[in-house]
Amino acid sequence: MRNGFFIGPVLGALWMIVMATTIAVAMSFATGSAFKPQILWCLIWGALSGVAYVRMHKFGPQVGVAVVAALLCLLPVGVMRIGEGVSGSAQVVALLLLGGGVHFGLAKILKDLPFGALTRHEYEEAIIRFLTGFGYIFFTAIVVIPFYVMVMTSLKSQQALLQDPLDFSIEISKGFGLFRSYVELFRDFNFGTYMWTSFFVSVLTVFITLAFSVPGAYAVARFRFKGQKAFSRSILLIYMVPMIVLALPIYIAFSMTGLRNSILGIVLIYPVTTIPVALYMLQGYFRGLPTEVEEAGLMDGLSRLAVIWKITLPLSLPALASVSLYVFMIAWNEFLLAFMLLDDPSKFTLTRGVAMLNSSEIPRQHLMAGAVIATVPIMVLFLGLERFMTKGLIAGSVKG
Repeated sequence: MRNGFFIGPVLGALWMIVMATTIAVAMSFATGSAFKPQILWCLIWGALSGVAYVRMHKFGPQVGVAVVAALLCLLPVGVMRIGEGVSGSAQVVALLLLGGGVHFGLAKILKDLPFGALTRHEYEEAIIRFLTGFGYIFFTAIVVIPFYVMVMTSLKSQQALLQDPLDFSIEISKGFGLFRSYVELFRDFNFGTYMWTSFFVSVLTVFITLAFSVPGAYAVARFRFKGQKAFSRSILLIYMVPMIVLALPIYIAFSMTGLRNSILGIVLIYPVTTIPVALYMLQGYFRGLPTEVEEAGLMDGLSRLAVIWKITLPLSLPALASVSLYVFMIAWNEFLLAFMLLDDPSKFTLTRGVAMLNSSEIPRQHLMAGAVIATVPIMVLFLGLERFMTKGLIAGSVKG
């Protein structure tokens, strides 16, 4: 079975199915018309494409482009069934995307694959390249498609949603009228206050978490005391208890103390859920820092606190940045505690405000617009600081 004349057609057929399905789903959402992959013809023409790429790769990518173009243009039956009423430009775009995806995918997957017997390395490399490409497309699709539906729905009018709920195309001619739902959320539903409350609570949660987790993690990493190993290993045990189990005791305690329906109560309870994970992340990073640097500071007359402030923390900035971002994301996206403890709309966090929109009396596009408002800021923050988060997480996991 380790032969190019077998592996090439198999991977070609599978890749044609992947691309045809992906393009069909994407075009259906983008145009509101039906695009359906034809599995049988995808298998046939994908296998032929795989054979062509294995046999002709040595002649250069131009041959591959010509082969795919011929297969797509000369098909007696198309690899995609296109519904009625689809414009010619949309059909051309679909074919170009399909041809480009098949060409670049097979050119990468079947690169330098001989037609005859394969070594184990060549066989495994081709399989890995296919699985990598499939993984990129699949996981991108399951993230992008729901987000696309959410954004497109938020830009629709109530009339358009009632006429065709599954049409996710938009009318560019409406201009700024597309953002009517967002304007109404900030004007009529107080979403500006919700955003500020969430930002304020999240920032305070970060500072409180770091204030407790930095000295706690440093003590676990540097000091020797009875029960240190047990404490270090049990830091994350709190996450073994589902928050829903603690919901009723928290609700009763906060009601009795007058902390329910207050920002103070939220600020007090959020760090309880973030301090354990911050302790776990930071203690692994602190263990990886060289003790000689801190000992030199102590010999120079610095106190232990001064060593932490002037030496340890500056060396731990990547870990502190990743922990801060992670804690901020947890506090920004937290919903259960906010839903349980907050009843006054003037004190709602953003997630609590979005939940309020889930009502039959409020248009569906407002709910989707609220979800976009809650998602985009944290997405932008994560993408902008992702390199710091990745660096800190890797450092903590490896050095710990």
